[in-house]
Parts: sequence; C-alpha cells; structure tokens
Amino acid sequence: MSFIQKLLKKTMEASLISSCKERGQEKIKKKLMTIVPDLSEQYSFIKMDVSDPYVEHKMYGQHAFQISLAIEALDLLKPDSKSITVVDIGDSAGTHSLYLKEFMKEKSTIIDVLSVNLDPVAIEKIENRGLKAKLCRAEDFHKEHSSPADIFLSFEMLEHLLSPIEFMHEMATKSQCQYFVITVPYVTKSRLGQFIDNPNESKNFCAENTHIFELSPKDWDRLFRFSGWRVLKRDRYTQYPLKNPLYLTKKIWEKFDFNGFYGVILEKDLSISQRYQDW
Repeated sequence: MSFIQKLLKKTMEASLISSCKERGQEKIKKKLMTIVPDLSEQYSFIKMDVSDPYVEHKMYGQHAFQISLAIEALDLLKPDSKSITVVDIGDSAGTHSLYLKEFMKEKSTIIDVLSVNLDPVAIEKIENRGLKAKLCRAEDFHKEHSSPADIFLSFEMLEHLLSPIEFMHEMATKSQCQYFVITVPYVTKSRLGQFIDNPNESKNFCAENTHIFELSPKDWDRLFRFSGWRVLKRDRYTQYPLKNPLYLTKKIWEKFDFNGFYGVILEKDLSISQRYQDW
C-alpha cells in the first residue's frame, strides 16, 4: 500500500470516528464490540479483516446506527411487553439478533428473533450461534411463514431485491406486523446498480453481493408510501462528520463507497397503496 493510500485510509478512519462522536453513539458502539467482538464472518461472500482499525470502525459504526434505530422502534410496542417477536429479513450472520437480545435483557424483555436469508451459508452461521433461521427468499417469506411478528427488520437488504415495491406491499398486506425498520445505503441521487456498467465481465453475481436499486432518501420514502407504509422516523448516518473539517471527506466517500446509510421506522398505512388497482 502506497503512502497516499495509507494516508487516505487513516483520514477515512478519522472521519468514521468523528461521525460516531458527533452522533453521540460511542457508548452503544463500544457495547456492541463487547457483545460481538469478532465481525470477520459477518458476510458470506467476503471475510472481513477486523484487525484493520478502519474496517472495525466502519462496521461497528454502521451497526450502532442500525441497532439504535431498532431499539427506538421496539420501544414503540406496548411498554408492558415482556416478550417480543422480531423477524430480521436478510440477516447474514445473526449478529444483530445477539445485539438486540442483550439490549432488551436490560429492559427485562425476552426477544425472540427469526432470521431470514436465501443463502444456506448465512443460515448455517446463524444456527451455529443457537439462533433461529429460515432459508427462503425475502419475497416468499409471507407464503412460507405464518407466525405473527411484532416488528420486521431489514438492514441493507432492500437494495438487493429485484422488486422492492412488490416485496414491501406483500409485507404490508399479508402480515399483521405494524412496524418495519429498514436501513439502506445513502446516496444523494438515485441510480440503478452499477454492476450493469461492465456487462462483458465473465464473473457471475448473485443477490448476496449485488445492489439492484440504490435510491435517494426521497425516492425510498415514495416507494414506502406507495407500497403500504408511512415513515414515522427517518435518520441519515453519514460516514463523515457534519460539523468539523473532516466533512470534506464527503467527496471521497461518495466516490469510493457511500455517503453513509439511510434508516427509517415505518408503520403500516395502506391509504395510498389500496387506491392502486393493479397489484
């Protein structure tokens, strides 16, 4: 790695640390690191080098954002709920289940999590952790699972689907669940998956490592509304701070990664979707 590359990486690492401090999520980030100290097997298609401080700060910072949003959504349920059923759609390793179980234990609440993924490798990893998992496509979940859920979660999954509108509408109309927590990559301008730019490459690709739709927050909100959900809470986690000079790394993140991640807490609302006559 050249000196310039090392300098760039250290700058982006500093950007991640500064953003986490600015958002007040250092405490939750440190707690996540004690609950699951090794994220090397987080993804099926790549082994993460968690000995690299940049990778560590990037992954735990993102998870802190996701879990903070999930906990806020769980608090919307009845205050006296002693048992909560969560379905995590697109879960790749069971990591978020372990996080949530630990956090809800402090509130004397038992949380039962079912993880859903179409990748057998992911299912095996989740079950090896003693957690529940179901092998199926996200789009088919409502057909194959009828048990009620109190809340749905989906972290960086929706952009991988061929038809996110149809999926969201099915989840709104064919389940009793009222709340859905979703995070997706944050881009300022909507685009179709960039893998299409290289059609002559011989390497195959699959849902696990392919983004189909990368939409702006406004377009995701329109999609949610059209498919049967309304936004109760929205948040944008940028991988750079907004109030100090490291904000200038924004252009670097936009070029080589993402601005950050966009998250929402959704509540079922069919007032718009039921007016569309051709589902």
